Amino acid sequence: MAHPLLDEVVELLDVEELEVNVFRGYSPNEERPRVFGGQVAAQSLMSAARTVPAGRRVHSLHSYFLRPGDVKAPILYLVDRIRDGKSFTTRRVVAVQHGEAIFNIAASFHVPEPGLSHSLEMPEAPDPESLPTRAERMAGFGRKLPRHAVEPRAIDMRWCDQPGWKPRKGEDARAMIWMRADGELPDDPLLHTCVLVYASDYTLTETVMRPHGVHWSDPGVMATSLDHSMWFHRDFKVDQWWLYVEDSPAAESARGLARGIIFDREGTLCCSVVQEILLRTSPPPRP
Repeated sequence: MAHPLLDEVVELLDVEELEVNVFRGYSPNEERPRVFGGQVAAQSLMSAARTVPAGRRVHSLHSYFLRPGDVKAPILYLVDRIRDGKSFTTRRVVAVQHGEAIFNIAASFHVPEPGLSHSLEMPEAPDPESLPTRAERMAGFGRKLPRHAVEPRAIDMRWCDQPGWKPRKGEDARAMIWMRADGELPDDPLLHTCVLVYASDYTLTETVMRPHGVHWSDPGVMATSLDHSMWFHRDFKVDQWWLYVEDSPAAESARGLARGIIFDREGTLCCSVVQEILLRTSPPPRP
C-alpha cells in the first residue's frame, strides 16, 4: 500500500491532456521557494511519453532548468513530436508558466531489441534496513531548515555514510544512498520510470558541496540545478530498494558536476545520471 505522499506524487504525474500535444500539471501545496526540479522533469517526461507509440521505452533524456517555477501556478507542457522512426521516437517538451519557458527536455524512446550486455559492478554497501531513516538523520542535524526540507517525503532515503548536511572541508565528493518509493506502485513501467526521474534530483547537489565544507542551508549559499540528463539501461521497480552511487568529478566557475549510477537490490546497473549545478557562495567556506 502506498504512503499518502507517494499517492500525491502519482497524482502529480498524471498530467492532464488539454489539447493535442498540450498537457497541464500542478505542484503540491508546499512552502517551497520554487518548483522541485524532479517534479517538472518527471511531468515533462510523462507528457512526452503520452504522445509516443505503445511499446517504446524512454532510453535517455536531456534537460535544462531555465527559470524558477512558481509553485502556486499550473505548468503547461508543450510537446513537439520531432521524429517517429522505425525504432526510435524523439520528443521535445517545453514547460511554460506565465508565458515563459521554465524548463525544457529532449527525450528519446526505443523499441526494445536484443544486443550486447555488460555493466559495472555495484560497490559494497550496508543493507538499507540496517541504516537510519531520513527522519532519524534529520533529528541530529542541529540546524533550522525550511519546512519543505524537513517534512516527510514520498521517497525513503537511507544514507550509507554521513549525509552532506554537515560537511567538513576536504570530505570526499562521493555518497551512496539507498532509495525507494515509500509504498507499492502499480505495475506500470512508465510510472516507475517517471517516479525514478522525480527521485533522481534528490541528494546530487550535496555531492558537489562536500569537499568545500558548504551546505545549501548556509547563509550566502545559493544552489540550483542547471541541467539534468539520464540514461535508462534496464527496467526496474522503483518501489524496491535501489542504490544511488554519486560523485562529483569537478567544480569551477560557480558550476559543479555531479554524477550518479543506480543499481537495483540485486546489483544490476539500471540507470546513469549526470547533473550540473550552479553553486554560489558569498561567505568563505567553513574550515
